[in-house]
Amino acid sequence: MLYEVRHCTHCGTTLQPITLAEDGGDKERLRCPACGWTHWNNPTPVLAAIVEVGGKVLLARNAAWPGKMFALITGFMEAGESPQEGIAREVKEETNLDVLSTTMVGAYEFLRMNQVIIAYHVVAEGEVRLSPELVDYRLYDLADLKCWPAGTGYALADWLRTRGHEPVFFTAEENEERRRGLNLPPKD
Repeated sequence: MLYEVRHCTHCGTTLQPITLAEDGGDKERLRCPACGWTHWNNPTPVLAAIVEVGGKVLLARNAAWPGKMFALITGFMEAGESPQEGIAREVKEETNLDVLSTTMVGAYEFLRMNQVIIAYHVVAEGEVRLSPELVDYRLYDLADLKCWPAGTGYALADWLRTRGHEPVFFTAEENEERRRGLNLPPKD
């Protein structure tokens, strides 16, 4: 669920759409008419890991997902950490695996959630023990992976290409089933 900012974080006044001159010209944003605070609504950086363990890729299923969807390990950066430190922390917290190496795959838009996904390929080792956030995981051979048409799915596709595999995407019907399993609205 997306939360909308409705009140000023400084004085509590209801925000209003107010147009002011900015570097790129006039811009309407939610602003506080009392103290002038601006809600910039900048995208949130999210880290994603293509976790390779013993030559296979780990995909996990989030406990909040009602369907059978498996995806990359993801999480938010925390203040004071680099993206590399953040993804190693997320992999450890969510899977108990220790990250041995980290390579950036790319940055991907996820407009529906107002996020920028920073994706990494990580090589990890250890015994998988899932956090309460996750309910299941699977290890896939590269040739058996299917990608999905969204930020982390595009990251997986780009990484597969670097490994000499042409990515296979879910069909439109398969993807719609995945979306229904997550209670997402149909794609327009």
